Amino acid sequence: MATINVIGAGLAGSEAAHIAASLGVDVRLYEMKPVKYSPAHHSEGFAELVCSNSLRADSVTNAVGLLKEELRMTGSLIMEAADKARVPAGGALAVDREEFSNYITDWIRSSDKITVINEEITKIPDDDEITVIATGPLTEGALFDAIAELCGDDTLHFFDAAAPIVMGSSIDMSKAFRASRYDKGGDDYINCPMNKDEYLAFYHELITAERAAVKDFDREIVFEGCMPIETMASRGEDTMRFGPLKPVGLIDPSTGKEPYACLQLRQDDRAKTMYNLVGFQTRLKWDEQKRVFGMIPGLENAEYYRMGVMHRNTYLNSPSHLDDTYKFRTRENLFFAGQMTGVEGYIESTASGFLAGYYAALKALGREVPYKPGADTVMGAMAAYVSDPNIKKFVPMNANFGIVAPMPGKFKGRDGRKQKYQAIADRSITEMADFAGVLEDLRKG
Repeated sequence: MATINVIGAGLAGSEAAHIAASLGVDVRLYEMKPVKYSPAHHSEGFAELVCSNSLRADSVTNAVGLLKEELRMTGSLIMEAADKARVPAGGALAVDREEFSNYITDWIRSSDKITVINEEITKIPDDDEITVIATGPLTEGALFDAIAELCGDDTLHFFDAAAPIVMGSSIDMSKAFRASRYDKGGDDYINCPMNKDEYLAFYHELITAERAAVKDFDREIVFEGCMPIETMASRGEDTMRFGPLKPVGLIDPSTGKEPYACLQLRQDDRAKTMYNLVGFQTRLKWDEQKRVFGMIPGLENAEYYRMGVMHRNTYLNSPSHLDDTYKFRTRENLFFAGQMTGVEGYIESTASGFLAGYYAALKALGREVPYKPGADTVMGAMAAYVSDPNIKKFVPMNANFGIVAPMPGKFKGRDGRKQKYQAIADRSITEMADFAGVLEDLRKG
């Protein structure tokens, strides 16, 4: 039985190593930290969350929520860690990022099937070695050059950003209040309400604030899910009020009314010392962030654990190069996983790592593929999307029901859409139960 290489211990790489090890395959897991860090990474731990601590919606009637359930059913290490490290976030699943990473790091380091090697990989291993490359969208240097040469075409880019995190004790709670939208989740969020004058003053300062220079920013793609707040504001005076500053479902107890605009802050750690400015990804200079965000009621004297940052992400033109097992079409033993394949988001990256690790493990075991999740599932639909040769202009994609196989039948009335999504979820869960059974048999040998 062959040993497989997994390069990169982010969410995708950690998940790939875990599923392969759980199937009895020996894994060499290469991670360049702490020898070298990317511009966005700071911790030695595996599966470091570099942007938000939110894994987004947790209901199966939401595509990413259903993808979480698919992963839970099939024994995902990432989901096991997320459920252990959960912190309050209303209808979303958010985690204490340090606890989350520590859980995954401890499991991997304690596994007798995984050998962790801390070094930077600068070339693609020979094709007689089964390899999963999961080095992430910040891949650079010699390995980036090797991947670009292998692909034989221009690499594709988009820009990603992270929101600031403030110290909870520095938020002025005489102006802010605790609540969740529509009371879903109790007092999980801290809310900073703004009246019209406060909002307009903030808006005008935001759109004129000085931005940090980012090479080629004006000529490339900004991923919609991580759009800088100042870019969003430049689209129109009210754009933010229909986005991260929407006030609907929130009542300011000081007025008894819905505010004109409202910023939500989400708990970032279990101890409630850190709070993330929801939707406030930014490329403003750091002093400008403090000045402009300090105009929001409650944040006048905020102290920052982390300022907002922006970086360029790289992804493959996957439909030209990958099949629906995340295998490189012209290399029999080479797989890619994570955001560099064009799946966008923590859970989507995890799912790609799960499948790439699963298929790589089957190769190491010398087994035919006994089961492949189809487009009836979100996991299978994401794999089909990134490998679809009919896509003319490939862009990164979050999990969504638009790429899942259509659900037969008619769903009408006020609850028609919810009923349709529940039907999709039921269908997926049935299929994933079959997959979970196959995995259980494989784990038993």
